[in-house]
Amino acid sequence: MSKAISGRMTHRYEGELVVFHIGMQINRWWRPDVWMPAFFAMPGMLRELSQDADSGLLGYELLFGRGGPYVVQYWSSIDKLYAYAATPTQKHRPAWTRFNQAARKKPGVMGVWHETFLVERAESIYVSTPLMGLPKATELVEVGRRGDRARARFEEGRTVATP
Repeated sequence: MSKAISGRMTHRYEGELVVFHIGMQINRWWRPDVWMPAFFAMPGMLRELSQDADSGLLGYELLFGRGGPYVVQYWSSIDKLYAYAATPTQKHRPAWTRFNQAARKKPGVMGVWHETFLVERAESIYVSTPLMGLPKATELVEVGRRGDRARARFEEGRTVATP
């Protein structure tokens, strides 16, 4: 387990910020033969993106929800996110093709979902937590006296400034 960082922390980031949620809905847990290939595809994509400094991926958090795993990703550009999704020589396109083939052969066993947010401003607070979320993807900074309240941090616009 990661060590908790003492103090009240927030994030700092300048530029376009995209928050992308992507997840898998496992409807029939007893059919790992169908959903397991899609489940194991995501770590390879995250590894590929993390090893390419120009990919646009700033960071991510792996989570597990009611229906299965999901990932919150932080991107520097909507264009870079869409470029990765569409490039046939990278891991996403072949994985997406395999998912669609499996979903057609065994409908209803699994599903996927995603949500994309272009963020104008963001506010965050982390107290006695390990490095995670926006500060892990961007820059971790201590909350100063002027940023003591969520409204102040948000209204200052110091967390994200779009060009």
